[in-house]
Amino acid sequence: MSENTRPAPACPTLTDYCKHCDLFADLEGLHVIDVHRAAQHGQLYVVVESAPGLAGCPDCAVLAVSAGRRDVELIDAPVYGTPAKLIWRKRRWRCQDPDCDRGVFTEQDPAVAAPRTLMTRRCISWSIAQMRRENVSVAGIARQLGIDWHTVWKAIRPVLSEAAAQEHRYTAVTTLGVDEHIWHHVDRRRRGPKELTGMVDLTRDAHGRVRARLLDLVPGRTGAAYADWLAKRSEGFRGGITVATLDPFAGYKTAIDAQLEDATAVLDAFHVVKLGTGAVDDVRRRVQLDIHGHRGRKGDPLYGIRKVLQSGAENLTENQCARLEKIITADPRHEEVFLAFQCAQELRSAYQHKDLRAGHRIALKVLDSFPSCPVPEIARLGRTLRRWRDAFLAYFTTDRANNGGTEAVNGLIELARRVARGFRNRENYRLRMLLIGGGLDGAIPT
Repeated sequence: MSENTRPAPACPTLTDYCKHCDLFADLEGLHVIDVHRAAQHGQLYVVVESAPGLAGCPDCAVLAVSAGRRDVELIDAPVYGTPAKLIWRKRRWRCQDPDCDRGVFTEQDPAVAAPRTLMTRRCISWSIAQMRRENVSVAGIARQLGIDWHTVWKAIRPVLSEAAAQEHRYTAVTTLGVDEHIWHHVDRRRRGPKELTGMVDLTRDAHGRVRARLLDLVPGRTGAAYADWLAKRSEGFRGGITVATLDPFAGYKTAIDAQLEDATAVLDAFHVVKLGTGAVDDVRRRVQLDIHGHRGRKGDPLYGIRKVLQSGAENLTENQCARLEKIITADPRHEEVFLAFQCAQELRSAYQHKDLRAGHRIALKVLDSFPSCPVPEIARLGRTLRRWRDAFLAYFTTDRANNGGTEAVNGLIELARRVARGFRNRENYRLRMLLIGGGLDGAIPT
């Protein structure tokens, strides 16, 4: 008998089955009757069947008689790194009631595979786990299974879509983060808007740690996109949000004020510090332009310490401090840059202080002093912070709530997009990122 020939032995008794082979297949209710390869180092075929028994008609419950068997070929999870297929010798029965419309029917086991599918449930679960835990692309899974990309995604997508539609994903969310996201870098006319708005659950666990998980991605980077998404959620969800973190974007703040009336909006600390560092850079470029007639080139004193000016004062080495002092004192016009640097460090120190009350006092001092600063860039920053006063100070009254978890999820998304080498379909992108970002955990078998 050739290696490609599938045996069709007579129905064995229960004592003929090998328990060790059944353990190898690990399919409850099915027994292994043969294992063979298609060719050298080719796919592995595992032939299984259920034990003989009685069956009643699903419609009328009349005892049915055997109508033979039908081999069904299913793609299974790899075995020892080898692509595998499950040959399920399904039993067929015929209803004996002449008035029943059922006629002939075939045995089904949803735990093994759903009717009319190409992959076993075990293979689907394995594929989803590879995507979720190992960040494997769909093309990589297809290679491991020895099948086509479309076959894999056709089996996985309904599972992800069903999980994404479950409302229980939004339960127990008390802290909500939001951030913009760019999902493609091609012409808008070919693929539509580049911007997406992402909502992330930043609720802390019993130990006070944030377990960030992506809740959704919607088209557009506007307050309307965020507000519409919030409006579609239940009143229980919106009422349960006590803290809403965001970047300094007025559109998102407007959506929070309109839809989350009981939530405290918190301006993200990272972006506030980034505004301070950006103001220092703006001052440096302006001073360089006034002195040299250009923004900065190699050999210019201020351009040479641009990295030092972007660093935290506590992280500077003795050599860097000496270099900073030398450049600043070399020209009186450089003192404006140093003043901006000191203001940025003061803003940064508010967030770094171990005592939140002390940090709050520093923040209040920043709000009072920055708008009247003689350096125009710092004064502009002060006016910006004053407009965001409540959200800026909320950091110190919400136990350091911030958007860090949202940025972490964005990092996972960027990695997944690079692994996949880009996406063409936005809904496919959304489902993949919900999976990788933890938004479907608990709703799918991973």
